[in-house]
Amino acid sequence: MDVALVSSTFLTILLAELGDKTQLATMALGSSSGRPLMVFLGSTTALLLTSLLGVMVGESLASVAPPAWLHLAAGVGFLAQGVRLYVGGQR
Repeated sequence: MDVALVSSTFLTILLAELGDKTQLATMALGSSSGRPLMVFLGSTTALLLTSLLGVMVGESLASVAPPAWLHLAAGVGFLAQGVRLYVGGQR
């Protein structure tokens, strides 16, 4: 097992998820449901499955497209989203 890769992935996801909408929604559900363990299990399972889906799609794309194309596509996607948000905020 590549401990460095696991550690860096864990820290990246941990820091990226702190204070986001999902965490706030999970805290609200956990505090209002009366069953925080079930909320924890549901939210953990959802994060696990979405992460697994992302890894599987990424692995599939990496097997058919060169990394440079994937980097370019990701960059164009982020730029397009940024422009869309900027233009939407100007209205």
